[in-house]
Amino acid sequence: MSKPPFPVLRRGPGYVPEPLERPEDFWKTLRKLWQYLRTQKLRIILVVLCVAAGAICTLSGPYLIGKAIDEAILPRNLVTLLRYTLFLVALYLGASLLAFFQERLAVALSQDVALALRNEAFSFLHALPLRFFDTHNHGDIMSRLTNDIDTIGSTLATVATQTIASFVTLAGTVVVMFTLHRMLALVALSAIPLTLCATRFVTRRTRETFLAQQTILGQLNGILEEDLTGLRVLKAFMREEREFARFSSVNENLAAVGVRAQICAGIMGPLMNVIGNLNLAFLAGFGGWFVLRGAASIGTIASFIAYSRQFIRPVNELAMQLNTLQSAMASSERVFALLEETPEPPDASNALEPQEIRGAVEFRNVTFSYRKGVPVLKNVSFSVEPGQVVALVGPTGAGKTTIVSLLARFYEPESGTILIDGMDIRRIRRERLRSLLGIVLQDTYLFATTVRENIRYGRPEAQDSEVEEAARLANAEHFILSLPEGYDTVLSDGGENLSQGQRQLLAIARAFLANPAILVLDEATSNVDTHTERLIQDAMLRLMRGRTTFIIAHRLSTIRNADLILVLRDGEIVERGTHRELLEKKGFYFSLYLSQFGEDTAPVAAE
Repeated sequence: MSKPPFPVLRRGPGYVPEPLERPEDFWKTLRKLWQYLRTQKLRIILVVLCVAAGAICTLSGPYLIGKAIDEAILPRNLVTLLRYTLFLVALYLGASLLAFFQERLAVALSQDVALALRNEAFSFLHALPLRFFDTHNHGDIMSRLTNDIDTIGSTLATVATQTIASFVTLAGTVVVMFTLHRMLALVALSAIPLTLCATRFVTRRTRETFLAQQTILGQLNGILEEDLTGLRVLKAFMREEREFARFSSVNENLAAVGVRAQICAGIMGPLMNVIGNLNLAFLAGFGGWFVLRGAASIGTIASFIAYSRQFIRPVNELAMQLNTLQSAMASSERVFALLEETPEPPDASNALEPQEIRGAVEFRNVTFSYRKGVPVLKNVSFSVEPGQVVALVGPTGAGKTTIVSLLARFYEPESGTILIDGMDIRRIRRERLRSLLGIVLQDTYLFATTVRENIRYGRPEAQDSEVEEAARLANAEHFILSLPEGYDTVLSDGGENLSQGQRQLLAIARAFLANPAILVLDEATSNVDTHTERLIQDAMLRLMRGRTTFIIAHRLSTIRNADLILVLRDGEIVERGTHRELLEKKGFYFSLYLSQFGEDTAPVAAE
């Protein structure tokens, strides 16, 4: 299978390419799937009862046909023939009605299993650490929760009923055939070894191609997710043709693998028909020979031939269902691989839940790496007093964002300790810890719901009056009231129908409402007009009042009044102090300042 020429991966800071999944143990995956099926015991019992009753009806048909030949057709007894005909009609109507009920039960069973799987997988995603999402294709994750689980549900609906029905029919047919004629039964059973060999040969290849198909489908979803998210950038740089070529390449790969998968799956039916027809020819020859010798009646041979067709049919269906099951097993492997990822470690049973927080923060010799052996932070130590404003400064990749990510326990440090008010944050309940933090990022994300609900996101129980007060404090009320529905205006996904500045004001309003003890502000005024910049800065100053605040600084002019500036380079704090102190040192911070404002401003700034 050729690989698409374009990588289809959403990369995070610790990105490592994923290997293509390979088929694992079929029975191991089936046992995992059974853990979900066993919750549907009542439905399974009802399905088995319907199948058993339907099998009895179906098995009785050929026997009655043989009896009708011997007792009604050959003796020319019309009344007896009519009686057998009515029995046959009742039996086959009953079998059809039971098949209808078992199909409905199986569909409900399979969809409930898919529902449980999807709920568990979605809930489990929220328990995974951010490191997982940094290193996995987001579109592929979406594909596992949608396409793969849909495949499991739709396949179970057919496989469950037909497999049980085939086993019951097969077992009953074998018993009846041996009762009718042992030698002919042995001739019929001779098809089983050939069927098993053919099934083993085909299903092995089918499972591999179905797994490859689902994996490439995940890559295709990755392209769709990326292009829809970055549509504005795509159009701005006129990359439509390039993106189409990338999509087309993976799509062609998917089509090629899909053809191979369907060919492998489709070859089973014709192969089983060949085996069945050969078996029928042998049975007809041997049956005729037994009739000529007087070892069997014509009615018995007619019944036996009908049973032999009935015997081959469930064998064929079992082979085909096992082949179809490969698609569900390939999808199940991908879903269970997701569910076997390591979640965030749970809080300790004696985890703390402090109510009053002053906001003192301390890092003690903290080291962290996204990838082993490539440290992003190296023995970082600093302390912040309650209510202080701390600016994190440094070139891209220096570790500024990593510091606040560790503070929120989005990641765990490799070594060292992080404390809030003298408490190791690993001893604080994760939910409580994050409620202490208010984070306003440069790229604000808003949800596809109302303005009111977006502000209320960090505190769902807040009253409407509190939401509106937070908007006023954030200088956001004026533009909100100008929207078509005011606070009840529904935003597009990501808030794309608002300007960058408006999104930032809503993010500040959200932080006001949450009322955190510690703030993290990713400077967000570089892409807005002067008037909006003043509104944002005024709202930020109001929000920072009385709170410990970390500012990830990109423009050094915005941090002149910070109580402490930490200058990072290559994962280490190389300088610390106030704006004036750092300029007077004429070190790395001084060079950063000159690179932004030029040499003529340095003497003025240092005065």
